[in-house]
Amino acid sequence: MPDTLTEPLLTSLAHGGGCGCKLAPNVLADILREMPLAIGSSDLIVDAATSDDAAVYRVNETTALVATTDFFTPIVDDPHTFGRIAATNALSDVFAMGARPIFSLAASYQVEEEGVAHQVPMPEVAGPEGLENDEAARQKLVARLPEQYREAFLQDRPVEFRPVTPRDPISSQPEPPLREVWFKVVDSVDADPMTQRALLAYCSDFGLMGTAMLPHGMNFWQPHVQCASIDHAMWFHGDFRIDEWLLYRSESPFAGGSRGMNFGSIYRQDGTLVASVAQEGLMRLHRSDSPAA
Repeated sequence: MPDTLTEPLLTSLAHGGGCGCKLAPNVLADILREMPLAIGSSDLIVDAATSDDAAVYRVNETTALVATTDFFTPIVDDPHTFGRIAATNALSDVFAMGARPIFSLAASYQVEEEGVAHQVPMPEVAGPEGLENDEAARQKLVARLPEQYREAFLQDRPVEFRPVTPRDPISSQPEPPLREVWFKVVDSVDADPMTQRALLAYCSDFGLMGTAMLPHGMNFWQPHVQCASIDHAMWFHGDFRIDEWLLYRSESPFAGGSRGMNFGSIYRQDGTLVASVAQEGLMRLHRSDSPAA
C-alpha cells in the first residue's frame, strides 16, 4: 500500500454533473411503465403518472404533503462546497411547489466490495431470553404518571424491547449515560434487505435520545422538559432480520446548550455489528412558571 493516498476528484466519479446527469424524461417514463406502482388514491394529487421525481398527497382541504427525491451528482470537487450546493438543491423543489420543508433525508449508496474489516466487539451482556419486556414494566409503572400521559405510555408498539438492565423510565434519579436493550419486531417480516433496513431505521429512534437525559434525571414525561430529535444519522454494515433479536447499545459522551449527543451500535445475537447510529437531540428545561412547561 502506498505511503500517500491521492484524494479523487468528485467530478471524476460521475459521467455528468448536477441535474444534467438525471435520466431523460422519456427514459424515466419507460422505467416507471414497467414498475408495479400502487397508484389510484384520489388524495394523491401528483404521482408517477407524470414521470416526475415528486409526489403531492392531500391531507385535508388546506394541507398537502410534498415529497421530492433528487439524485444530484457532483458539480465541484471540494466536498464541503458540494455538500452546501446539494443541501440547497434538495430543498429548492419543495419551495418551487409552494411548500414549507419539515423533513429532509440525505442517503448515500455503494456497491458491495471486498476490503479490510474490523468491528468493536459486542458487549458481554445477558441474552434476551428471561429478561422482562418493556410492556410488562410499563404496566407496573403507569399508576405513577399523571392521567393525561397514561394512554400514550401504554400504547401498543410493533417492537418488543427487553432492557439488559431494567430502569425506571419516569424516575428523576441521575444514572450513567448508557443503555443496552434487546429488541425485535413482534410480527414475522419476510422482506428484502432494503425493507429490513428501513424497519431498523424506524426502530433506531426508540430510546436513543433518552440516553443523554439519564445523567440529569430527565425523562419524556416531565412537564418542564421539552424534547425533540434534531438530527438522526445511520450507517448499515451488514444483513440481519428485524424479527430476530438485536442488541442496541447506546451512549452519550456530551450534553450542553440544551442539546444531547447520542451514539448507538446495533448487533446481531452472534455478535456481528450491523448498524451504527448518531443522533443530536433537544433536551430543554423550562422554568416551572414558563408557558412552555
